[in-house]
Amino acid sequence: MTDQLKRTPFYDLHVAAGAKMVPFAGFEMPVQYPDGITAEHNTVRHAAGLFDVTHMGEFEVFGKDALAFVSYVTSNDPAALAYGQVQYSCFMHESGGIVDDCLVYRLADRMMLVVNASNTAKDWAHVSRYASKFDVRLVNQSDEIALLALQGPKAQAVLQPLARDVDLERVQYYHCVTGKVAGVPCIISRTGYTGEDGFELYHANRNAVKLWHALVKPGGEVKPVGLGARDSLRLEMAYPLYGNDIDDETTPLEAGLGWIVKLKKGECVGKGALEAQKAKGLTRKLVGFRLQERGFPRHGYPVWVEGQRSGDVRSGTVSPSTGEAIGTAYLPFAVAKWGTTFEVDIRGKRVPATVVETPFWKKGSHR
Repeated sequence: MTDQLKRTPFYDLHVAAGAKMVPFAGFEMPVQYPDGITAEHNTVRHAAGLFDVTHMGEFEVFGKDALAFVSYVTSNDPAALAYGQVQYSCFMHESGGIVDDCLVYRLADRMMLVVNASNTAKDWAHVSRYASKFDVRLVNQSDEIALLALQGPKAQAVLQPLARDVDLERVQYYHCVTGKVAGVPCIISRTGYTGEDGFELYHANRNAVKLWHALVKPGGEVKPVGLGARDSLRLEMAYPLYGNDIDDETTPLEAGLGWIVKLKKGECVGKGALEAQKAKGLTRKLVGFRLQERGFPRHGYPVWVEGQRSGDVRSGTVSPSTGEAIGTAYLPFAVAKWGTTFEVDIRGKRVPATVVETPFWKKGSHR
């Protein structure tokens, strides 16, 4: 560990719980706890797990042009949001490449953009570049906000007794409310990155330890979960990970994220490039695959299609929920369809793989 790494308000709690701490996106973060990644994965699939995701970034946008500004710098259409609604979106370069994926919150008095930890500084520079075109005030709240994600089919049952002023049953998927959890003021958002029902709790750093102790009790149902299980859970759902499945050189159309691109909404960064790509036709597309034999398709392993090198595995694991070796890769557009077979080079052995429908896990409790 280096002195430059940041620590979330939950750091001492992670260490006390026996977590293995690793550098991640400039923070010391728990990759797993003593029970191990598979046990944590299964806890989220069948009960309730708690993630420290304080390392994520939060930008607030104020001013009369807040909605117009967010529409300009993101791919989706935030004008379609009601107050208290959340939207998955992304920032794009003028070239159409993905700067980052993000969540857009439309709140009563502001917009909020939630970004990936590894991209917080890059994203802040990107959106700030366009702020002068609009009557807005941007505030980077990333160092002030703590964030917990409670995920799993029992999440609502666990959280409701602690959120007495909020009827969680009335909070729809990808919506949020303000309320108190164990007396702590929070934005309570019904979102997540696991495929299970759950809530993300945005709150002030000073209240972080109190909120953790209210949720994680000795012998209780809620167990802490680290980054390892977070990755296997999201991959089973084929949710993209920035730096693996999407990056500056991939466009939303290539990544299968055309549904978060609204080209008819008006001008936005990257619109011209995507219109041109759509008119010309895609040359590649991100697909999900399953190995036909035993093996572990790790990120970066070479992919071969009809005897020709075709990039690398973008994400890969052996699914704890299905026991199958799964992953993602970009294939030439003409063959990027269900049933196509290709090969993954695993330590010098080419293992056959098949393009399959995603998500890989279809029994999640998410709404």
